[in-house]
Amino acid sequence: MVRLIGISGSLRKGSYNSGLLAAAVSLMPEGATLEARSIRGIPLYDGDVEAESGVPAAATALKDAIAAADGLVIFTPEYNNSLPGVLKNAIDWLTRPSGDIARVFGDKPVAVLGASPGNFGTILSQEAWLPVLRTLKTRPYFGGRLMVSHADAVFDAEGRLSDDKIRARLQEFLSGFAAFAAESRSGGQSA
Repeated sequence: MVRLIGISGSLRKGSYNSGLLAAAVSLMPEGATLEARSIRGIPLYDGDVEAESGVPAAATALKDAIAAADGLVIFTPEYNNSLPGVLKNAIDWLTRPSGDIARVFGDKPVAVLGASPGNFGTILSQEAWLPVLRTLKTRPYFGGRLMVSHADAVFDAEGRLSDDKIRARLQEFLSGFAAFAAESRSGGQSA
């Protein structure tokens, strides 16, 4: 069984990326699971707080979940043509202390996808994550891309994915990434 962790980079109740993550949980291929985790409760990074109190419990719990998983799926919004600060902040906490980076992220398969109400989906945000993923020595998934544009038209009023074409593309993306994570776990190389 391939175990994946998914995190949405938005705290907004009606977040399109949280809706995409919720849909993804139910669209996983046979032999794979996706557990939705939250970045809620992770405070702004402050080295003084870390020195005085250590890593916050919410960050430690998420770090441990990612470390134990076979892969990580990041559902990223795009803010001002780049990655969302709240998600970058969470990742920064997950790298503390720096000695934990290899345990949590080292050679970890990571996929990045996202939804946006704009015309270009989250292409710039997804590109902005690449230097971060490289620095953390992850194994990014390049076997497919999913950038949901005009997200306001593909989710219903309750935030559920309502577009069958996007659902099919999401399912295909997840199948590809699950296979990539399984192959990575067994020591193979993939896309």
